[in-house]
Amino acid sequence: MPRLSEVIAELDALWPPERAEGWDAVGTVCGDPDAEADRVLFAVDPVGSVVDEAVRLGAQLVVTHHPLYLRGTTTVAADTFKGRVVHRLITHGIALHVAHTNADTADPGVSDALAGALGLRVTGPLVPDPTDQHGRRGLGRICELDHPETLSDFAARAAARLPATAQGVRLAGDPEATVRTVAVSGGSGDSLFDAVRAAGVDAFLTADLRHHPASEAVQHSPLGLVDAAHWATEWPWCEQAAAQLDAISDRHGWDLRVHVSKQVTDPWTTHHSSGAPN
Repeated sequence: MPRLSEVIAELDALWPPERAEGWDAVGTVCGDPDAEADRVLFAVDPVGSVVDEAVRLGAQLVVTHHPLYLRGTTTVAADTFKGRVVHRLITHGIALHVAHTNADTADPGVSDALAGALGLRVTGPLVPDPTDQHGRRGLGRICELDHPETLSDFAARAAARLPATAQGVRLAGDPEATVRTVAVSGGSGDSLFDAVRAAGVDAFLTADLRHHPASEAVQHSPLGLVDAAHWATEWPWCEQAAAQLDAISDRHGWDLRVHVSKQVTDPWTTHHSSGAPN
């Protein structure tokens, strides 16, 4: 059975902390490096229900995409939500490790997993990492469809293949427009419109698109927009990451048991419509 420090070293090799954005908070939040670990749980969000799942599984390590303390803290008192998470983790001997923007730009990264879930062929990064001489790392991915389809059909593909959420999938643009090439970015992507336009793709699938950037984007060009839930666009990475750790475990003979949380931790729980198109 490996020590936690050995497992973390392999995770840091997959997603080097130094490749995270300067504002990000990645790495190990809590955990004893010398403790043994034989069961790992991957999830998007480090929330209480995920910790409860880890306790039920008997996991010694939880790996999440989103940080617990993005802006730092001066206390982990248990009278706060995040403090309770830390206390419950430590009480049950569970470590927490975060791979966020360092996993976004990795090869393979979050957007590779998203493209794979959608059945798209990746041709390269949307915003290349200038330090990668092979040109595979970077933010977002540019993709091709095997066969052209309408924007409406592409949005339906996303709705069918991504995990279901209350938000569902929204579309902006001409539903009958032909889609051959797509840019994808897991998580919030409306800061990437300049790169998407420069790529000359037919559609952009991401999450958290705000009114003004989306409105300006569809007025600027015939670009189709497909907006899925933030959690749904990043959850496929959990399966990809778990498979990567499984392969590492096999290589080392660790016999790790690696799990992926299927809890929907997207914060939106219901959706109401007055009759607008779905």
